[in-house]
Amino acid sequence: MLLVRLQFAPLESADHHAAAWLNSLVAGDAALVGVIKAVTWLGSGGVLWTVTGAAVVLLAIRRRWRLAVYLLVAGAGELVLDPVLKALVGRLRPVVAHPVAYGGGNSFPSGHALGSIVCYGALFLVFLPAVRGIWRRVFAAVIVTLIAAIGVSRLLLGVHYLSDVLGAWALGITWLGVTAFAVELSRRAAGEPVTDPVTEGLEPEAREDLQPAEPETPMRHDRALAYGRNAAGVVVIWVLIVGALTGIGKLIMITHNGNGNLFGDHTIPHWFAAHRTPSLNGWSLIASNLGATQDILIVSAVTCVVFLAVTRRWRPLVFVAAVMFGELAAFLAIAYVVKRPRPDVTHLDTNLPTSAFPSGHMAATTCLYVAIAILVIGHARGWWRYLFLIPAIVMPVLIAVARMYRGEHHPTDILASVLFAALWLTTATILIKPNKDAFERSQRGPLGLPRRKDHARHGHESAPVTR
Repeated sequence: MLLVRLQFAPLESADHHAAAWLNSLVAGDAALVGVIKAVTWLGSGGVLWTVTGAAVVLLAIRRRWRLAVYLLVAGAGELVLDPVLKALVGRLRPVVAHPVAYGGGNSFPSGHALGSIVCYGALFLVFLPAVRGIWRRVFAAVIVTLIAAIGVSRLLLGVHYLSDVLGAWALGITWLGVTAFAVELSRRAAGEPVTDPVTEGLEPEAREDLQPAEPETPMRHDRALAYGRNAAGVVVIWVLIVGALTGIGKLIMITHNGNGNLFGDHTIPHWFAAHRTPSLNGWSLIASNLGATQDILIVSAVTCVVFLAVTRRWRPLVFVAAVMFGELAAFLAIAYVVKRPRPDVTHLDTNLPTSAFPSGHMAATTCLYVAIAILVIGHARGWWRYLFLIPAIVMPVLIAVARMYRGEHHPTDILASVLFAALWLTTATILIKPNKDAFERSQRGPLGLPRRKDHARHGHESAPVTR
């Protein structure tokens, strides 16, 4: 930091030569630049805090509070250190001959490099006890490769100097060391043995709670065949559903109802367009964004993490993943074939990537929130579980009104999405059986969550791993 702040000539010369050389390697190759941007996205704040938040949720549900606090403190430290050092050093971004990306703010240290090493490094120290044998080496290799790739991507994009990335890595390792030492002191104060975080993790005795799911019993031949039949059934019925919806869409187009008045396709969008106000425009944008890809992805990820943490079973996660990926693939396939025009009114959204039939927002929202209701009602106990029917009904209605108000979809687009969601959710629920592994009432806590296997309740603590 001092050398950069004082503009040490040898360092400045090396940084500028490296920036120019790396820029010449990728300039003009659009495909390579796209891959590099995808890698650098994994070090963006949104991704890092989504991953950290998911891990904190899992740890909190498993009641590993010290590890959850550790992740939050490590991330909070990165949020403080990055802008403070950027302001203190005040280094400008590189200027290269063929810029392929642009970064905001000062250059030293690299926020992506610092954030990735802190986030993924902290996750490594926390979850290391969950893996054993050769998988520990694989886990370590993946983390190191990911951190290195993100740092190198910042150099290739020409938005940071080499010393920005090296400085960020040095700072990140130092911060991880300080926070790990703080955990060590807390363990010592609690009378627990001190561990080697790099080889054993921060809390080796938490291995059972850190594992995503309980070990599966060996799969018998007949059970493997049953899983295969169910998977084949899901694929076959998905194809049939997509074919039926595509046929409906093509029928609408062949009968010249692309912008006709079938089921109010002309009247309703024009009525909404005639009653627009600035206030309603703003509220409709907020509502519409709730069904956008980013929001749906976040809610889906949180749902998967919560049910994996609570049930310790993969089946709910497989159910959500199958439902949402099936919906996305179906939407893209149907929209590509049908190519229905948007309603002939002024559109409040721009750069829309697909055709109107069916509504992707509506299908994704319906599938997601109904899937959540199915899981909660099947796994939980008590009257409160039926409250999840409210978002399963309200959210699709909200999205439907918002999309038609903004002039993006006809009523039949919305109805087609509802039909697809009904058929697809029914198929996935019957064949995947997401609630098959639901715990019995006697094994549940007051809110319907599984009781933690805590030997400390009986006065016996499992022996921790020591050096």
